[in-house]
Amino acid sequence: MQALEAVLLATAAAWEQDGRVHGEVREIIGAVDETFLEHMMVVFMDLSTGYLLLEEVAEDRTFATWHALVEERLKALGTHVLYLVSDRAKALIQLAAQGLECLSMPDFFHVVHDIIKSYSLAIGRRLSQARQDLMKAKEALAQRAALPPAAPDVPAVQALIVVRQAEVQQWEEVQHTYRHHLERLSLLSHPFRLADSTPQTSDQVASQLHAEVDAIEALAKRHQLPARHPAMQKVRKQIPALAALVDFWWQGVWHDVAPFDLSPLWQQWVQECLLPLVYWDRRAAQTRCPRRKARMMQALEAVRTTFDTHVITPTAGSARPCRVARVGDRAGQRLSAGVVGCRRA
Repeated sequence: MQALEAVLLATAAAWEQDGRVHGEVREIIGAVDETFLEHMMVVFMDLSTGYLLLEEVAEDRTFATWHALVEERLKALGTHVLYLVSDRAKALIQLAAQGLECLSMPDFFHVVHDIIKSYSLAIGRRLSQARQDLMKAKEALAQRAALPPAAPDVPAVQALIVVRQAEVQQWEEVQHTYRHHLERLSLLSHPFRLADSTPQTSDQVASQLHAEVDAIEALAKRHQLPARHPAMQKVRKQIPALAALVDFWWQGVWHDVAPFDLSPLWQQWVQECLLPLVYWDRRAAQTRCPRRKARMMQALEAVRTTFDTHVITPTAGSARPCRVARVGDRAGQRLSAGVVGCRRA
């Protein structure tokens, strides 16, 4: 294992050197965390490629330790961090804000996990108990029906079964609604609305996220589930930082577009046709969940129609974003590839 590790590290170092020579090192979307094996290790990864940039044994996980290790790696690579995703530990927020001077992003997994810890088990237990009660009622009815003279309480047991079936249906609907709100959370944080592909701001995304969290709490209260105010307050505090990525994304887009000095009509085409088309095409390809993928494909097909019929689109009925490279000279190719490439979220 030690020999293999040495070979892998040497290979990675050679790849990095080759990438720097050929100018292939890009901005990093960083994710930081610590893990505990035989010793505590700090881990720094580039999310856009999955490349492990840093994995070092450390004495502590303070800001000073993180800053020294990450700065050394960034200096060696000759690059910088666009934004940093973390579990909101104070040292990691400080690393982004003061050390790297970049946007600090909450880990969406942790945000959803806090909600799940608050209500998923409670709803699951209520549903499980309702199903057990229904099964017991059905077994009781079967036992009474098997007796030679019908038991006098058969009608009462039959009525109880109706009640138990209603309870099972109720908690199945609660679970379905709850999961719908969780899924909605993951579909809101895009630079475009999924329903009509219109551009969104961070404030609009934050408002929708708050509405879903409020709906989950209202659902729990309506069905008398235990209140989880501290956990949900923690979720709410992270929403503005979670939504901030949308404005950051748009700032990056228009920064890349600015050198082309586009007319208002071209800017409209980029914002309403090119960007959502390529964005949903890429996101749908990366999404594994069949339901979410289907929603994104619907958005993609809708915006494809807008793209195909727009006066600027070079070829009517063009079905693939790469055809945009035909617009104008080489700047058109850079616009379609660079502006909506994988350099950003």
